[in-house]
Amino acid sequence: MFQQILFSLDSLVTAAQTLLYVDVVQPLLFRFGLMGYDEDTYDALYWVIVGVFEVLAMYAVLRPLEALRPAEKWENRKAVRVDVIYTWIVKLGILNLLFFFALQPLFDTVQGWLRLHNIAGFEFDNIWPGVTTRPVVTFVMYLLVLDFAGYWYHRWEHRFGVWWELHAVHHSQRQMSLWSDDRNHLLDDLLQASFFAAIALVTGVPPSQFVVLVAITNLAQSVQHANIRLYFGWLGERLLVSPTFHRRHHAIGYGHEGLKYGCNFGVLFPWWDMLFGSASWRREMEPTGVRDQLAGRHYGEGFWAQHWLAFVRIGARLSQKKRGASGNDTAAI
Repeated sequence: MFQQILFSLDSLVTAAQTLLYVDVVQPLLFRFGLMGYDEDTYDALYWVIVGVFEVLAMYAVLRPLEALRPAEKWENRKAVRVDVIYTWIVKLGILNLLFFFALQPLFDTVQGWLRLHNIAGFEFDNIWPGVTTRPVVTFVMYLLVLDFAGYWYHRWEHRFGVWWELHAVHHSQRQMSLWSDDRNHLLDDLLQASFFAAIALVTGVPPSQFVVLVAITNLAQSVQHANIRLYFGWLGERLLVSPTFHRRHHAIGYGHEGLKYGCNFGVLFPWWDMLFGSASWRREMEPTGVRDQLAGRHYGEGFWAQHWLAFVRIGARLSQKKRGASGNDTAAI
């Protein structure tokens, strides 16, 4: 059943991919002398089509819910507009595809060296022979591994100062909506894409399943960030990350500060937060953002301003650290 659903979805996307490529993209490549990128462009179209379907699906489902059951009511949605730009950049999946295939030759080289020296790799079929004969089992295992990695990636973003200044672009949104999930600094997106592509290759995730795994994760996170008053119940909140659970992560003064340096880092499942002591179950609809915004710190309203100001904050943090180190040296003298 599961395999049939995946096959049907893959057939639908592949048909659209072939039609678009033959009728639109390939003639353009030929006209501008870019046929050397023929195969890579065809592969990239798969991600683009999945991304378009994702955006249309999430808007069709989540936007009406935001209107019917808003967590917050705003006078205008001006602050949301820039997040739409982020969404289209990320949902089209170009970064994920780029790193997946860019890392593939390096991974193949490493795998060849391991086989030559009779060293078993990390693919699930090497660890648990025969498991890959059951697609639904391997899919769930890949999902759990990537979600566990996502928890720690997210937690590290909050833990390390320079990294936090990149991630703060995401947390600076005061009007969380279905578009907010993809509001990330592009440099952070590059780091994240390479991180997950490497893990997917090491664990042996097939490209077709990697696309589906990324799509599921993206859709789930769009739900979590949506401006919806939605509580899954005592049990449901502990099975899946809900908008209520994740909103606590974005709460001013707690999402980056409570429980040492933040809480509720889970991507799909709250289990990792429960296991590592970073879960907070408070249900109030708290205002979102970064604490120093209340003191007047500006994080930028436009796409490029948000990126530039992140580098400004990083420069200030490094400069402060350098001055602190110099002061310590002087004191020692």
